[in-house]
Amino acid sequence: MTDSLLTLNAGSSSIKVALFDAAPKDGGAALPAARWSGQADGLGAGLKARLRVHDARGQALLDEPLDGARASHQGALAALLEWHAQQGEGGRIAGVGHRIVHGGMDFVAPVRIDEAVLRDLAALEPLAPLHQPHNLAGVRAAMQAFAGVPQVACFDTAFHAAQPELNRRFALPRALHDAGVRRYGFHGLSYESIVHQFAREAPDLANGRVIVAHLGNGASMCAIARGRSVATTMSFSPLDGLTMGTRCGRLDAAVVLYLMRSRGMSPDEVETLLFRESGLLGLSGVSSDMRALEASGEPAAAEAIDHFIEQVVQHMGSLAAALRGVDAIVFTGGIGENGAGLRARVLEDCAWMGVELDAGANAGGQARISTARSRVGAWVLRTDEEAVIARHAARTIA
Repeated sequence: MTDSLLTLNAGSSSIKVALFDAAPKDGGAALPAARWSGQADGLGAGLKARLRVHDARGQALLDEPLDGARASHQGALAALLEWHAQQGEGGRIAGVGHRIVHGGMDFVAPVRIDEAVLRDLAALEPLAPLHQPHNLAGVRAAMQAFAGVPQVACFDTAFHAAQPELNRRFALPRALHDAGVRRYGFHGLSYESIVHQFAREAPDLANGRVIVAHLGNGASMCAIARGRSVATTMSFSPLDGLTMGTRCGRLDAAVVLYLMRSRGMSPDEVETLLFRESGLLGLSGVSSDMRALEASGEPAAAEAIDHFIEQVVQHMGSLAAALRGVDAIVFTGGIGENGAGLRARVLEDCAWMGVELDAGANAGGQARISTARSRVGAWVLRTDEEAVIARHAARTIA
């Protein structure tokens, strides 16, 4: 029976799980394909939790509600594993790979997880309060479910660790930089997936200067040269950069001082405001979900969309400057992959860069959405963080 490798991506109200063959094909050169992938959404009090599983072709294998204890992270993971056991595929779980959002200064490559690693990663929870605690809860749930099975942490920050030192510094005293107050960058597993895919789709462009826009409830953009991160919009935490679902994005640091001194807000209250009550939700007063905003007739919802697009366009220019020019733009993430209208607005506002939209290709779901004569290519690729995690985990365990 074939040994399997599980990937686990635990978020604040969701958990994504995928099953891969433990032995990589093609010597691990290609990203592996999942045998099946499952996602539980709506985990937490007051939410309607649901579990869905699809096979490698996207065909639904399971779609059912989760209630009671099964509506927790541990319960949802147990439900997925119970379903897997009932399929009669056999084979043991030989390892589990985890997405960990923040690796800090020390974790710049995948690593086997032990209690010391867990303690170090828990110390980074204040830097990513929406993600890190749930990532680590997923690790602990997997360690309980698979006693003695190797667990591997794969970091969103690692892809950016080789950025030029100049782009990793804030204009703060050097001692603070040395203590860890620096630009880390995030969504690295997604960017690594796009780099790998783009090298196969368009090898000439992929070896040049590429801006990748990972647009979703969490959103960031990255300037990539020859497959390596040069600059990115997120920095010390996943709060910085673009407007996001509930996160404010770029903000004058003096606003925080004002909120605490003049409005009497505590650090916890400021954190809640900036991470959970701002972004598209705060701007619109309607929703953090782009689909809900597009369907809404509220003027504030339209303004929130306009704000999001303007921030993407402005950051596009900034990253183009960091690269000293652009050869290609790639959209990914939930909004980037599915929002044809939004992509069109962004690229039309970036026409000065030399990109020309192919409206038919964009609306028709093509991978390349720029015209043949466009000086800058524009593409849409579906990110596959789970495949990157699986490959890292397999190599680390080996």
